[in-house]
Amino acid sequence: MAKHNDLGKAGENAAVAYLEKKDYVIRHRNWRKGHFELDIVAAQANELVIVEVKTRRNRAFADPEDAVDLAKIRRTVRAADTYMKLFQIDVSVRFDIITVVGEPENFTIEHLKEAFHPPLF
Repeated sequence: MAKHNDLGKAGENAAVAYLEKKDYVIRHRNWRKGHFELDIVAAQANELVIVEVKTRRNRAFADPEDAVDLAKIRRTVRAADTYMKLFQIDVSVRFDIITVVGEPENFTIEHLKEAFHPPLF
């Protein structure tokens, strides 16, 4: 596996550990259906939380959350809609971003709640 893939996996593991410490229930990790993908699907307080995880070694070139552009938001919202229909979920949904910056033994985690809302298509 490429080194950047190792960093991404470690970042996602750190994000899951962070969420679990905050009493989120992890429903799925790396959920896929066709071309759709969701990094983390969690639940807390009768709310479905879709979490996009962005891991970087540093912020030298850009903030990790800047990688979540309009096209990524649209794909994530479509994937969440498919997920909710497939599992017959009828609760409110929230879209968060968790940024993980640094090295695995010394990550800095930032949780951006309600990072985006579904755009009008």
